[in-house]
Amino acid sequence: MAIEPNQAREIVKDSDPTLGKLVMDAQRDISTLISKEIELAKSELKVSVKHGGVGIGLFAGAAFLGLLAIIMLSVALAYFIHWNGSGLDLHWAFLIVFALYLLIAGLLAFIGLKQVKKVKAPEKAIRQGKQIPQALKGKG
Repeated sequence: MAIEPNQAREIVKDSDPTLGKLVMDAQRDISTLISKEIELAKSELKVSVKHGGVGIGLFAGAAFLGLLAIIMLSVALAYFIHWNGSGLDLHWAFLIVFALYLLIAGLLAFIGLKQVKKVKAPEKAIRQGKQIPQALKGKG
């Protein structure tokens, strides 16, 4: 049984996707790609926000500790330094205590700064996002 030319054209037409279907498929794929890129950026930002939060918390801890230490412990330590028989006047004892607390606060601020420097942009999402226009043009 032979297939007539008209029947062959109909069979080919039924198996070929229409332009509208191709456009809809492309829109769906682009939409999926963009939503996945957004998910990737969110996951990368969660890590950076965590480091930033830890850094800010350490800065706050350094400030709080520095303030409390100066107010609450300075007097007691200065009197202890003066009292133990070192021969230092009371004002020198207070300056020594002040320098000690300043060093502790500086150490906490340094650690906090290192944590804040770990905050990064969502590099993978940006890099992949830059590739989307090239992929749409067929160059990727």
